[in-house]
Amino acid sequence: MAETNRFTKATWDIMEQLLNVPDLETALSGSLEIIVETLNSEAGAIWLLDRNTDRLTPMFHIGPADISNISVENGLGIEGLVTKTGESVIISDAASDSRFDGSVFDDNGLTAKTMLCVPLNNLHEVIGCVQIVNKKGGGSFDEEELALCEHMASLAAITIDEKGFSIDLGEQKDVLASLRGVTKEFNTGGGVLKVLKGINLDIYKNEFVVVLGESGCGKSTMMNIVGGMDFLTEGSLTIEGKDFSHPSDAELTKYRRQYIGFIFQSYNLMPNLTALENVQFIAELVDDPMSSEDAIASVNMTQRANNYPGQMSGGQQQRVSIARALVKRPKLILADEPTAALDYTTSIEVLTAIEDVVKKQGTTVLMITHNVEIAKMADRVVKVRSGRIASIKKNMHPLHASELVW
Repeated sequence: MAETNRFTKATWDIMEQLLNVPDLETALSGSLEIIVETLNSEAGAIWLLDRNTDRLTPMFHIGPADISNISVENGLGIEGLVTKTGESVIISDAASDSRFDGSVFDDNGLTAKTMLCVPLNNLHEVIGCVQIVNKKGGGSFDEEELALCEHMASLAAITIDEKGFSIDLGEQKDVLASLRGVTKEFNTGGGVLKVLKGINLDIYKNEFVVVLGESGCGKSTMMNIVGGMDFLTEGSLTIEGKDFSHPSDAELTKYRRQYIGFIFQSYNLMPNLTALENVQFIAELVDDPMSSEDAIASVNMTQRANNYPGQMSGGQQQRVSIARALVKRPKLILADEPTAALDYTTSIEVLTAIEDVVKKQGTTVLMITHNVEIAKMADRVVKVRSGRIASIKKNMHPLHASELVW
């Protein structure tokens, strides 16, 4: 009886919020607070769908995990699954549930153990979902608790529809490269290995993007496809609006030479050439390079211009490799673990040089790294999991390289 009374009170309180509070955002966040408190849960979120991008973002969230400015693709993750199918889900044991493959909560400080998620259905379409995570003290969510959430979600969705509340995640930036439905398969002795399983990602002009993910998740394969070093199996890749899904050999050579700069973990400098000569060698391959001396100066290596790689530290060699990438005036620089072999101090020097490339040269940089601290200086952080984009987070206030600590 006490449980029934508690749920009845919660229902009335939610109705009071949604029907009588004039500010819809306050009403929705207040309703979420009531649900989280009533169900004695650690966290909760109301996700809304942007039809233009087909991505979900948590408009309101409660709990220790900061999932602000994150978006997930509709159909991926539990929140995406529920929004796509319109069917409620109870997860009693996330670790063993085949539908669960990590979550934005796991990525941001809260391990999801139990969960319930219900669609926001306004009687015309599903516009998002309500997600509740982890009962305090353990235990699973039950059908009665699910019914309470479904009732709240139904009221919320109808109220949102009536008041015309909508979300637009569209970026006010020019798209440089766009991947849509990109898959990549490799033939192995035992069959076909599918590394990428439908990548959808836009890379914008003049931004710094960091890609995170476990080894084998597909992030390097994705970068190789963007860089013209590998071919997609299905889907499309467009560069400034031009279809580049299946380029000819001539198009591929021109693209890699004129359009892309590369920074590798192992530097890849030619040992028999000085720093300046390494940069000049690449400059001679393109039509309109910047001055090799200017490229060297942009990474503060003028004093080492006549040194050979064997006479320079790892950090100095990496800065030369940045100059070598920059001399081509590329629109996109791809950096694969550029600080992995460096100590902290040297890493900061290299990251400062990369930061300057974005801020001063206006070049887009897409970097793969295992160091989550580096992500704090990115404009956006893309997390790849099991061959898919698990989440994309905007950093509202990116740090400078000099502010990073690990």
